[in-house]
Amino acid sequence: MESELKDLNSKPPNGHTVTDHRPLLKSDSTVSSSADTIAEMEKKFAAYVRRDVYGTMGRGELPPKEKLLLGFALVTLLPIRVVLAFTVLLLYYLICRLCTLFSSPNRDEEQEDYAHMSGWRRTVIVSCGRALSRVMLFVFGFYWISESNFPSQSQEDKDQPEELGRPGVIISNHVSYLDILYHMSSSFPSFVAKRSVAKLPLVGLISKCLGCVYVQRESKSSDFKGVSAVVTDRIREAHQNKSAPLMMLFPEGTTTNGEYLLPFKTGGFLAKAPVHPVILRYHYQRFSPAWDSISGVRHVIFLLCQFVNYMEVIRLPVYHPSQQEMDDPKLFANNVRRLMATEGNLILSDIGLAEKRIYHAALNGNNSLPSVLHQKDE
Repeated sequence: MESELKDLNSKPPNGHTVTDHRPLLKSDSTVSSSADTIAEMEKKFAAYVRRDVYGTMGRGELPPKEKLLLGFALVTLLPIRVVLAFTVLLLYYLICRLCTLFSSPNRDEEQEDYAHMSGWRRTVIVSCGRALSRVMLFVFGFYWISESNFPSQSQEDKDQPEELGRPGVIISNHVSYLDILYHMSSSFPSFVAKRSVAKLPLVGLISKCLGCVYVQRESKSSDFKGVSAVVTDRIREAHQNKSAPLMMLFPEGTTTNGEYLLPFKTGGFLAKAPVHPVILRYHYQRFSPAWDSISGVRHVIFLLCQFVNYMEVIRLPVYHPSQQEMDDPKLFANNVRRLMATEGNLILSDIGLAEKRIYHAALNGNNSLPSVLHQKDE
């Protein structure tokens, strides 16, 4: 999920960024598969490079042992997990359908959701949603998840004055679509999603029960301002009202390989409310669960064929902004980003979604890439 909130143009502090002032490729060069070109690209786009056994885009040559394991999993583990995953999804859809019968969705600013319902309906939707999200992760091979509070968050929460209120938004690094499942199982927050998600079978209703804020991803109209205002209002509401759903934002705007932290967009920091930073890390020996530079179908198949997957979660204390940070959302976002990079042992990078698209075009052998790269340098 990539947020469509306000962009952060400020540069990260010196000493922590991955920088290379040389042009990506000269305008008269061509995309080739030479080792030098690949090495240069991997250095430039390090945040999106896959380093697992399956290689670049999951198309690398596998050793014989890995081929045997993959072949065995394809005919045994994969079908079982697909059936179980669809069963869990269908079950939760039916629960959501039952709980929303004869109820009208909350409508505001061209948005609609069932997250503002109260009573037993909301209780059932949230409780079942959290439980079944954890079941889905179990089906995907995440049999246990390492969770830690750093430092003792429970003690810090007790020490915080009540007038400071609870956080209005969870801020997380973005590594995979699996991030969403984990946050659903943990706090069941509202996400930012493409408007088309609301129309998808099964998932559409579930997204409305989550209270997702819908955006038109490729729109160049004033839709951005409207969505930004909706998100800011939702964050303030969650901060002031304990019964309101929390917002969940991935301020990087796209997924990485899990080793880097991209520049933060400032949309989640405009409300001047406390934020709760959460760091997700995926450990692996064979296939990386990171959704960086690999097709969605290939990623799902390889993930479901991996017998065990590992996730580590680090919850940082709630970050209460200073007055200076309230007045400057970019400073607020930068400070939270630096904190997450330090505590999560992540490398700060200054590239973003545009560079990711360029890297993907190069990997796919796009013949128009040299001119694209030349325009990017200019």
